[in-house]
Amino acid sequence: MAQRAGAPAAARPGSDLDWRSYDSVAEAYARVGERVTGPPAQELIRLLEIGPGSRVLDLGTGTGVAARLAAGTAPGAVVVGVDPSTAMLAQAHSMDGRARYASALAIDLPFRDGTFSHLIANFVLSHVPRYETALFDMMRVLAPGGRLGATNWAMGEDDDEFSRAWREVAEQFAEHEILQDAHDRVVPWEERFSDKEQLKDALHEAGLRDIWVQRYEFRVEVTAEEYCADHETTSVGRFLRDMLGEEFWPAFQKRTREVFAQRFPERFHDFHQAILAVGHKP
Repeated sequence: MAQRAGAPAAARPGSDLDWRSYDSVAEAYARVGERVTGPPAQELIRLLEIGPGSRVLDLGTGTGVAARLAAGTAPGAVVVGVDPSTAMLAQAHSMDGRARYASALAIDLPFRDGTFSHLIANFVLSHVPRYETALFDMMRVLAPGGRLGATNWAMGEDDDEFSRAWREVAEQFAEHEILQDAHDRVVPWEERFSDKEQLKDALHEAGLRDIWVQRYEFRVEVTAEEYCADHETTSVGRFLRDMLGEEFWPAFQKRTREVFAQRFPERFHDFHQAILAVGHKP
């Protein structure tokens, strides 16, 4: 239940789905979230073999971690990051000027057919309400012979003592079923794509070929404060903040810090399991 990244469509201001947008947590995500999504993005970019002169699209770029890594890996490449969250894009703009950024949805990309030689989808596909439609448009803008890479959290990725401790506190403030529903509304396909074969099948059905899929483990050193702040940017964290309001949200934050101080050292290693998939368009 610890979804961390991706690009759900922002709801209208004032609607009951405002919490789904990353706008309210953009600064915190840039500060603490990228340390979790960055290492898988780095490995995915290595597998994609992006070189000088490449034209790269980073779908659901968020604060631009994969776009920056791609631009740094291949000087002279044209790298474009798209995301529906303008606040996340503002963070991306502020951190690096080598990539270009634009606001766009995964199911309606504003690019001509065959524009890009490489496409990155770093923890994005699980967020899209109609992933088949998104993959169709992704394949449309990918040039023949182009390479597409995707990541997703693996099955059981959030089943560790740290995640269980954070969820334990969350369920003191809201019932498990309510939190699970909030999570599922933002990342409806996370469980499906946590399975290597199902992710591979979806990419194959979209038209990708010679698909290579592998499960990786990444280790991140974090402080207890960084871990809690990162989880507050997830779908469940955003939902809780919206539900509790400014009156009760500080009590939740205080309680999570108390529990982590009681159970864990100030700094610890957090392990993450991710699935990486790469293929090409015939």
